[in-house]
Amino acid sequence: MKLRERFWKFWAERNGADQFYQFLMWLLLVLMLINLFVGSLIFSLVILALLCYATFRLLSRNRYRRQRENQAYLHLLSRIKGWFVLNKNKVRDRKTHIYRKCPSCRRVLRLPRIKGTHTVCCPCCGNRFQTKV
Repeated sequence: MKLRERFWKFWAERNGADQFYQFLMWLLLVLMLINLFVGSLIFSLVILALLCYATFRLLSRNRYRRQRENQAYLHLLSRIKGWFVLNKNKVRDRKTHIYRKCPSCRRVLRLPRIKGTHTVCCPCCGNRFQTKV
């Protein structure tokens, strides 16, 4: 068997570099730069532990588990991005709209800013509730 075929076979069974691995590598780079100025032994041990974990994920054969970890990371990342987008939109629309949560499904609704008490129907769950603007 040629070396190239062995190489491809080796990596075909492994998890490889996914988004969570890339995040860990960037985090390691930032922590190493900080450690250049701090020079702490505990900081160095944390960096070494993260490096071992990232290498373990890269070479792992349990692809199902690593994909679940990556999906959990992507879900958390999308929630964080969604929070920033929501708050940016709140600031942008502060003069024309208000944002309220549905008491049933906790979904954030964008409502026009018209003074008074209004009955709102949630498009997600169909729940009707009163809100005051």
